[in-house]
Amino acid sequence: MYNILEKRWPSVKYFDLYGETFGYEKYVKFRHEVIALEPNADYESTGRWKLTARDNNNGGKLTDYVFDGVMVCTGHHVQPMSPTFKDQHLFNGQVVHTHSYKRPDPYTDKKVVVVGIGNSGGDAAVELSTVSDKVYLSTRTGTWISYRVGPNGKPFDSSFIRRYINLVMSLVPYSIVCGFMEWYVNNRFDHRDYQLKPKHRFLSQHIMVNDALPNRILSGTVAVKGDIDRFTANGVIFKGETEETPCDVVLLATGYSVSFPFISQDLIPTKNNKVELYKYVFAPELAHPKTLAFISLAQPIGALLPIGEMESRWFAQLMAGKQSLPTRQAMRADIDAKRRFMKRFYESDRHTIQVDWLDFMDELAQQVGVKPRLFKYFFTDPELWRALVFGPSLSYQYRLEGPHSWSGARDAILTVDERISSALKTKYRDSPKRRGPKSLGQLTRLIGLICFVIFAYLLNIIL
Repeated sequence: MYNILEKRWPSVKYFDLYGETFGYEKYVKFRHEVIALEPNADYESTGRWKLTARDNNNGGKLTDYVFDGVMVCTGHHVQPMSPTFKDQHLFNGQVVHTHSYKRPDPYTDKKVVVVGIGNSGGDAAVELSTVSDKVYLSTRTGTWISYRVGPNGKPFDSSFIRRYINLVMSLVPYSIVCGFMEWYVNNRFDHRDYQLKPKHRFLSQHIMVNDALPNRILSGTVAVKGDIDRFTANGVIFKGETEETPCDVVLLATGYSVSFPFISQDLIPTKNNKVELYKYVFAPELAHPKTLAFISLAQPIGALLPIGEMESRWFAQLMAGKQSLPTRQAMRADIDAKRRFMKRFYESDRHTIQVDWLDFMDELAQQVGVKPRLFKYFFTDPELWRALVFGPSLSYQYRLEGPHSWSGARDAILTVDERISSALKTKYRDSPKRRGPKSLGQLTRLIGLICFVIFAYLLNIIL
């Protein structure tokens, strides 16, 4: 399998090697389809679950398994949402969801309409514009576009997801924070001129990241259009237009439904893409909520995998009896708080499980007992404290102490800039020397931050 996959999908090889190294392949059942998950007959007393699976290696044989705990790790990118437009049945071309889009080759020399301007829609439009005859990007709302390459060529998230920035954003009025971010992204290209400026504010949407889309629009290989009004036999008519736009394919980048088809709606109801789970992991209404966990069922402004890892650590601690869930009343209060937080975002099925990465990771870390104690490090390890507060927010910080701590976490935090830069240095070079802290520069930044926080606090009171 490695020979077939290593050139095109190196990540698959990575997972295979990981499985071999740590010996968990014997616990994996390949080509098994989960049909149903329901409480076992003794659930009320034990909290156990019965899982029914179809073995596609053995003629579709159905087998029941009983487990003490279950982790549902399907996420929310499983069930495509495919809207139907007026007269769509008349269309002679293809209508495909991005869930089925694998590579651009089948769309060579074709005219393609991409519907939706989330991350999938933007990426698909850019990639298709390199081979297709013409790409039209259809959007109802527009969007604010950020980019992967941040200040000084560093990754955008490593530059902006930092504790001191998080602190400042919590003190500065929302409108001012949004205004600054909108000014920042408009410096690269004017969203109004590109017909992408939305009515909502910058922080009222899930972040859209795409470095190449403005270039493709500017070069004319991608044309921005409004929503589709109706289909014709050979194309579509966009709202506000009267002439047909010919196309061969309509690619729907219209998102996904939060759905668990193997679990009864009576157990875990999902309505309008919403699901009521404590920290998007546990269902408080169950008799034994800790034995069923939903992993990575969140949409962060940041990386999802560290969230899934933290949730898995939490679940393991609960199942081992080393942690316990709060009362049902406390869990429902947290669900209500998450619902209020969601009002920050414009009304959309897309914004139902939205979280801010650092805040949510800290919430989970508090449950696991691994949240870094900044006050302690301020006195005992100033260099580490500086890196935690002013440097990129890394998942290593949740391995400094507590269950499953890692002795290499501190060094990994302090040397992250070297690893980020090393990916760019593909030419031969001498081994880089680790640079020491620039004390004067750090002190100047700290003084500047304190002054800015005081100013922001006073401004927040005045406004």
